[in-house]
Amino acid sequence: MSLRLLFRIAVGALHMLATAASAAFKSRATLHLENLALRHQLGVLRRSVKRPKLTSSDRFLWAWLCEAWSDWRSALVIVKPETVIGWHRKGFRLFWTWKVRHGQPGRPAVSKEIRQLIRKMSRENPLWGAPRIHGELLKLGIDIGETSVGKYIVRSRKLPSQNWRTFLENHVKTMVSIDFFTVPTIRL
Repeated sequence: MSLRLLFRIAVGALHMLATAASAAFKSRATLHLENLALRHQLGVLRRSVKRPKLTSSDRFLWAWLCEAWSDWRSALVIVKPETVIGWHRKGFRLFWTWKVRHGQPGRPAVSKEIRQLIRKMSRENPLWGAPRIHGELLKLGIDIGETSVGKYIVRSRKLPSQNWRTFLENHVKTMVSIDFFTVPTIRL
């Protein structure tokens, strides 16, 4: 026997002894989860020809294991831990995408009576803006957002401001009298 072979056997024995010692201190649930993870990886390697091909159920299992088991990285061999974390994030995104599509997206609809009340309040009180009407609605016990009040408020049409020509026509008499009654003086 060569010295190299003896060294490998000794290192292998020490590794097995260390593994057995660490297993003695692990809880039963941890050992079951580690066994599940290792058996799953063996199953993936058996069904793959060259490169391990993971299905969506495999990815789901590892995403669940990374939540349920704190030491899941120690048993992971066939993919990187960052890959499993990426799968977990993707599952989280898919869940919320599904939740939004199957629920009621956006804000709840404002009833017709509340919209009419907002319009009536804005017509009767033209100086009130959305914050004031929102406050009054809250006092009445109607829970609605200020932006929704601003959306349904009646906007009064502002008259267009006068242009330069209108200004000159309105003030021509005053301007002429000012321009003709100036007295040039020389002061030094």
